Formats: sequence, structure tokens, C-alpha cells
Amino acid sequence: MERALVTGGSRSIGRGIVQRLVEDGYEVVILDRVEPDPPLQTRWINVDLMNADAIHAALDYVLKDGPITRVCHNVGHVKPADLDGTTLEDFDAVMGLNVKPILTITQRLVEGMRAEGFGRIVSISSRAAMGKQLRTAYSASKAAIHGMTRTWALELARSGITVNAIGPGAIQTPLWAAANPDDDPRTQRIIDGIPVGRLGTPEDIANGVSFFMDKRSGFVTGQVMYICGGYSIGAVGAGS
Repeated sequence: MERALVTGGSRSIGRGIVQRLVEDGYEVVILDRVEPDPPLQTRWINVDLMNADAIHAALDYVLKDGPITRVCHNVGHVKPADLDGTTLEDFDAVMGLNVKPILTITQRLVEGMRAEGFGRIVSISSRAAMGKQLRTAYSASKAAIHGMTRTWALELARSGITVNAIGPGAIQTPLWAAANPDDDPRTQRIIDGIPVGRLGTPEDIANGVSFFMDKRSGFVTGQVMYICGGYSIGAVGAGS
């Protein structure tokens, strides 16, 4: 059975992605500090993804069973603040979880992908990379993902490895609810402005991940797929 790795796969969008990949027939490894509850048909490893040494130790363990040729970089967090309120500590914390593990994990897995002549790398970005108030650190971290995605797509294309990203819009998760309070008028404006008329679900994002992971998607690389109910067509200020 082919293996896939998902960071932050125990809850919310990550859990939806894991469930879909299991349905697609992959053996899924989750790297997360939180155990899936209820359990999933996966291999869960408790790891602090802001600790590079812990990441390497976890990968040493799982790679003993052979290469992992599919990875979804999903883990991330938000520290909402305007320009004046964004501290360097918060900026470093957001980059430390949203960006750095992507580099660390991809560098470890890509060797096996090259050896297999096949790989699928998918990162979860955000529509907020296009701009959103109170998201200096978060939007910067997600824009960084776009840059890495396009660069790696060019570098790895001849090795049979595709690199893509997904930019979720407003997805109904606890993280989104915490960052977009019900009593904030901007939250209702976001919801009212979604062309399809609803918030997204983790399953919506999982469907996009499933497409990028498929062997038949080998002619698609270096792309950012916005799964946002149409909000990214012209509106500015939505997203997670």
C-alpha cells in the first residue's frame, strides 16, 4: 500500500484530508501533537512540529519502512493582529509552524521520491495570502508557501515530483471561528460575500488534496488552487 504523510492531521481540515486519503487507499501517517479523537485508521506520531530535532526523529522512525512519496503539509496556526500589534515573537512563531516544517519534512522525503521517480507534495496555504486585515504574520507565511511551491515545482519536475498548494477560503472549523468572531462585523461580511452562499468544509479541501495526490495529476505542478466558494475571484479580505 502506498503511503502518505499529513501534518496536523488529527483535527479540522487535517482530519478531513486524512479521512479522504484513507478512502483513496493510502496508508496514512499523521504527525501531530494531538491524538485523533475519535481514532482514525492511521499511524499517529506525537511530534512537536516546531522542533526540527523532533521532526527528524519522527521521520527516522517512519522511513525505516520505506519511502513516503506523498505528503500534505497542513499544520498551521493564526495569531491575528494588525500591523502595529504584530510582534516579532508572534511573527517567528507563525513562521515556525506554518513554514519551517514544510522545508524540513520535504528535504527529508524528497530523496525517497527521487529514488522512486514519483512524488506528490501538497501544502495547505490560504486565500489570506492575497491579503486580509489582521493577518500580517499569517498572510506572510502563506505567501511564503506559494513561493516555495513554485520554486520546488521547477526544481523537481524532471524527477516525476509535482508540487502544488491549496488556498482555502472560509472553512467551518474551530480555528476559523476563533480567528473570525461571530460578533465581528467583518465576519458576517465575509460570509455574505461568498458567491456559493456557504462556508466551506474540510471535505471540500480534502477533495482538492485528493486530486493533487493522484498519479493521474502528473501534468499539474506549481499551482495554487483556491477552494474558497468563489471569493478569490474579486473580493479582498476573506479567508481563514
